Order: sequence, then C-alpha cells, then structure tokens
Amino acid sequence: MKDTLCASVRGKKVTLRTGRKKVKKMKKLMTFVAILGMSSVAWAGSNREATDDRLDHAGRVLHEIMSAPDKGIPEEVLEHAKCIAVVPHMLKGGFVFGAENGRGVATCRTAAGWSAPAFFTITGGSWGLQIGIEGVDLVMVIQNEDGMKHLINSNFELGGDASAAAGPVGRHASADTDWKLNTEVLTYSRAKGLFAGLTLTGAAIRRDDDSTEAVYGHDVSTRHILDGGEAAPASANSFLDAVRNAKAQAVASN
Repeated sequence: MKDTLCASVRGKKVTLRTGRKKVKKMKKLMTFVAILGMSSVAWAGSNREATDDRLDHAGRVLHEIMSAPDKGIPEEVLEHAKCIAVVPHMLKGGFVFGAENGRGVATCRTAAGWSAPAFFTITGGSWGLQIGIEGVDLVMVIQNEDGMKHLINSNFELGGDASAAAGPVGRHASADTDWKLNTEVLTYSRAKGLFAGLTLTGAAIRRDDDSTEAVYGHDVSTRHILDGGEAAPASANSFLDAVRNAKAQAVASN
C-alpha cells in the first residue's frame, strides 16, 4: 500500500514537471512568434520607407539632369519615349570589368498618361574602364514597343535580349545619327555632376518583388502596373511629375 502511494505521488510529480515544461515551451514559442511578427512589420515599414526615398531621389535625378543647360536628354528622344526608367545612385565598382548593382523605378506611357511606377533591379555588366567605387545615377529611355515588352516582362539583359546604346545628349538629337534605328533602350549616366550617354552591356534587369510589395501592399504584375491598371501611390508624385515635365524642360532650354 505504501509503495503504491509513493509511486502515485512520484507519478504526479513527473506529470507536473512535464506540464510545466510544456507551458515553458509554449511561452517560448509564443514569444518567438510575437518577435517574428514585430520584425516582419518593422522590415516591411523600413522597406516601404526606402522605396519611397528611391522614388523621391529618382524624381530629383531626372529633374536635375533636365535642368542642366545643353546637357540634358534631347527633346526628340523624350518625344519618342515609350517608357522612362531611373536608377538613382547605383553603385559601381571595379577597375576594368565593372560590377553594377542598383534598384530603379520605371513608368510607361498609357492612354491616360504615365503609368504608376514599377520597380526593378539591375545587376552585372561592364562599363569599361573604372577606378574605385562611386555612386552613379542611371537613366534609361525605352524607345519602342519591343523595349517596352522587355521592361514589362522584367527579365532581360541589355545588349543581349534588348538592344541598347549610349543616348545622345544636348538640346537636340542630331538628325544624322542612328539613335532611333532599331535601338530599344538608350542609356545615360551621371557621375560627379557629369552627364553623358552610357554604353551598358550585359546588365540584367529583373523585377523587384520586395519594393513592389512594399508600395502596393499586394502582389501585382509589372504588366498590370505599366499598362495603367494600378493607381499611382502618393509617394510617386515627385517622380511622375519629373517625367511629365521632362519634355517641357527640354523645350524650355532651346
């Protein structure tokens, strides 16, 4: 009888200890889930803030480039543009064979005006001779339907899938150049205040899923955005205003 009673007491103690361990594990799990949730919210908030800053910066870059007398993108180029993309302060590095990494924003013409911005990343490629690491502002002008299709698909290589060339600079594009012939993307860069046409070969353009989700809050396709199916967020106003005013700035400089 005594042995049975002792065994019963020991069993209850073991059950109690096991129950306490389960409670502790459950508390730890709940704490971990709570921390993970807060981290996700904080990450989403910081990513949205960074994306909004990129939109503002892209608008400033385009406005400043077009404000430079005799050094902007010619009126004729802007008049034919199907889409305009800006990568503000893209990092490049290396010596002879460069490496570029950046995140950009793009908008395309629609029947109702310029579309809401779509987001993309650009990596790889070479800019020829480079020394050190510096920030570069990149502008791409997509000239025709084929270039626009590549941008909408958000998975192509400049100089490979899509033909690209250094764009003309100045008040007017010379009539005797072939900048309009079969070139899908005209590329420009600005570094240390100097703006010039840029040959950007081998750079890969991909959709930026994180920025798209941060701004629109749900999964939308690049095609839906650039075709005008998505309303532009308020944070895109400065960028879209700069795009709308770019041609007027080019005309005003003549």
